[in-house]
Amino acid sequence: MSQNICALCGKPVDKSLKYPDPMSATIDHIIPIDRGGHPADIDNLQLAHMKCNRDKSNNLQTEQQTSQVSNRNLPWLIDWKAYRADDKASQKNIKK
Repeated sequence: MSQNICALCGKPVDKSLKYPDPMSATIDHIIPIDRGGHPADIDNLQLAHMKCNRDKSNNLQTEQQTSQVSNRNLPWLIDWKAYRADDKASQKNIKK
């Protein structure tokens, strides 16, 4: 996955940091599950720092936040819709 920027604050995410570090990587639901967002829809997921995700809580991003920072338009290295972790043949769909 080429996204290395927090979708909420716009700062780089160091994926080597592990929980409970507040700057560790986590997945944020753009539309929170308790507000009707699908928990596994790839279009509803984005990379975020754990602290930023906690601060956002179950709120929706405002239009201003969305226009300022977003990693949703960055190129993807893997076609995640075709990817299957246990299927080596599907990993051939990786774009170079």
